[in-house]
Amino acid sequence: MPEPPRQHRHIRSFVLREGRLTSGQQRAFDQIWPKIGVPFAGAPLDLGALFGNNNPCFVEIGFGDGESLAQMAQQHAGQNYLGIEVHRPGVGHLLLRSEALELSNLRIIRHDAVEVLRQLADASLCGLYLFFPDPWHKTRHRKRRIVQPAFVDELARIIRPGGVFHAATDWEDYAREMMRTLSAAEKFDNQFGAGRYAPRPDYRLPTKFEQRGQRLGHGVWDLIFQRR
Repeated sequence: MPEPPRQHRHIRSFVLREGRLTSGQQRAFDQIWPKIGVPFAGAPLDLGALFGNNNPCFVEIGFGDGESLAQMAQQHAGQNYLGIEVHRPGVGHLLLRSEALELSNLRIIRHDAVEVLRQLADASLCGLYLFFPDPWHKTRHRKRRIVQPAFVDELARIIRPGGVFHAATDWEDYAREMMRTLSAAEKFDNQFGAGRYAPRPDYRLPTKFEQRGQRLGHGVWDLIFQRR
């Protein structure tokens, strides 16, 4: 009998490290998650139904503690924000911030971002943010880096013309790799000119790790590309 075809395992760009939840974060999962949490069902995501309106929608992948995402949602009430994160403490923190700021334009999915993006409709996003993804600095692990040509092709599908992809990293070699990959993409233009990095926009709050790194002389590189 012929052997069945092998299933190629999806290479994940993250390692799930489950930290302990505080009592407040646990309450957030019990009481707030049912209101703004989105269970992943592997089915197409209808953003209009999800938010109850057709306002412009932005996604942040790997939002950490969610402070930047909460600030953006607070400052732009006429825009919708979907956060994707796998680590429970960060999700719990953002749930609490959402409650404190009374955000109605924020939803959260706790799942692998690559799989979530596949469920979004063509040209459904006005922008996507990827701040400080895991750099996978060892050479043998670089295949796990999320910014790959196939990922950029998916961005070109889901970001509408005129929309933006904004990435930031504190690893110079990853910044250079992102720049090469994005610059080679036919459907994106560098908003700041060929090969140029962007100044940090006000909406991207500097993290405590970024601030510590800058005190130590480490650099941070922002890349902002617009969908043609």
